[in-house]
Amino acid sequence: MIYLYYSDRFLNYNFGPEHPLNPTRLSLSYKLIEDSGLLDERTEVLEPEPASEEELHLVHTLEYIEAVRREEPDLAFGLGSDDTPVFPGIFDASRAMAGGSVDAAKRMIEEDCSAFNIAGGLHHAFPTQAAGFCVFNDVALAISILKKRFSRILYIDIDAHHGDGVQQIFYEDPSVLTFSIHESGDYLFPGTGFVDEAGYGPGLGYCVNLPMPMYASDRDYSLAFEEVVPKLFDWFRPQIVVAELGVDTHYSDPLTSLNLTLRGYARMVRRIVELAERHAGGRVLALGGGGYSLPVVPPAWTAALHLMRGEEPTEYLPPYWVELFTNVVGYVPLSYPDIDLPIGTETEKRVSLELASTMKRLKGVYARIHPELF
Repeated sequence: MIYLYYSDRFLNYNFGPEHPLNPTRLSLSYKLIEDSGLLDERTEVLEPEPASEEELHLVHTLEYIEAVRREEPDLAFGLGSDDTPVFPGIFDASRAMAGGSVDAAKRMIEEDCSAFNIAGGLHHAFPTQAAGFCVFNDVALAISILKKRFSRILYIDIDAHHGDGVQQIFYEDPSVLTFSIHESGDYLFPGTGFVDEAGYGPGLGYCVNLPMPMYASDRDYSLAFEEVVPKLFDWFRPQIVVAELGVDTHYSDPLTSLNLTLRGYARMVRRIVELAERHAGGRVLALGGGGYSLPVVPPAWTAALHLMRGEEPTEYLPPYWVELFTNVVGYVPLSYPDIDLPIGTETEKRVSLELASTMKRLKGVYARIHPELF
């Protein structure tokens, strides 16, 4: 069974009409999943309750929770910045977003299943601070709950932005191996996630970062992913996988400078599912994450659910959904498998050289910590 989390309450997490995080991407994604016939006896839709204060306190301080509850700008807590402005109802909306991941984690403790919270993946929030569109870190909340059953949890983050909040929260925890493949912090927010960020104390070696060059393509991602991720599975032997499936790696995304297609994105998701099936009993908690190009997000997350079900993504977009999308957005969506975007020979050379250098430094870091890993 795969539990899909969706609620119209998710749409209340809305920073305003000019903000990149448009909640319409969630409703359009859910509608495409529904119109594609994926809501059946194998995929059950659940509408979660908002996360309780006790659950939020698994990760966040009481002072921070109270600051969000006040719904007033306070930059000491990251509230009221351009990225994460305060809006009426932000406390309840943020609790609703977190509630899906919390409930999914609880169910995965009780039964062998997988889950997908398309509104989850708010990986930039810290225990005491909002950041990068993220108020409560539902990823860390879910992992904290999963630790009650599982002693080896692998977190895989394929969002274009480094999963800095999750990394910090589990930086000293050897029971959680965090892996983030993202556009390099040399070019992109939050400016972290370099190869020498490898964990601390008992968590040393249980944090792996793979910063990608600007304009990295499907081929570059495939080479880097295959060089690192299967080895992490073999070495760590995870009991469960938590995957942040942000799709802001796409070449059309307005906030990033990467060059993936829907095909390249789906390939990473497929490999995560395959490796989880081989090493972790098929248990995957998938979380939506970033993605700011409306034509891309719904087909990407629908493809991800297909893959979690053991199916290949379809190139077919239901006509009624295409009509709905066009009426809402004003132009047509993309469909899998997408097209490659040429970047030029010299740019390809630069990307290859930078990636080769990164891989060499990454292996050098872990040769001193876990020489058996690579």
